[in-house]
Amino acid sequence: MSHYIGSVCRLCRRENQKLFLKGDRCSTDKCAFERRGYPPGQHGQGRIKFSEYGLQLRQKQKIKRIYGLQERQFRNLFESAERQKGVTGSNLLSMLERRLDNVAYRAGFANSRTEARQLVRHGHFTVNGHKVNIPSYLVSKGDAVEVHEKSRSVARIVGALEGVKRREIPQWIELDAAGLKTRIRDLPARDDITMPMEERLVVELYSK
Repeated sequence: MSHYIGSVCRLCRRENQKLFLKGDRCSTDKCAFERRGYPPGQHGQGRIKFSEYGLQLRQKQKIKRIYGLQERQFRNLFESAERQKGVTGSNLLSMLERRLDNVAYRAGFANSRTEARQLVRHGHFTVNGHKVNIPSYLVSKGDAVEVHEKSRSVARIVGALEGVKRREIPQWIELDAAGLKTRIRDLPARDDITMPMEERLVVELYSK
């Protein structure tokens, strides 16, 4: 599967918003968005006017980049959200939040979703006592996500947990930092997602 290998800081600048793709670095003065808060390219500092389609596309691209998904993955998730009861946009964001790589990041076991995805792929986490190495695995209410016994001394996990106080843990996650485990207290609701996203524009885009 193809994946983006360019500078992730360009993605934040392109979306005109901090996407926190580099973890703690995004909160320092080294953040490229802080130094050059305009889109990349020779016309980046010019006046940009988006059409209705352009606004919808930018929202889709932004959400994809926040969670690190490719187009096919994102479209499949959207179609699953559309088949569920309730508001399609809220269902989509809830499913994105329930991905195992996102849960590992949100719980503080990794400094970024990219790092969390790599840790999951390398088998550093268990769900309900069973090793899971699929980043797209969707957790459910009551699931226990835990750092694998053999991975409890991994420097990146230990380092991320030391800085977890600087990051807000969502209410739907119950973290036991000492035990290196977390429990899914409830399914994430729309109000639990604080990043500015307009998911209705994504629904409008895919509904054309």
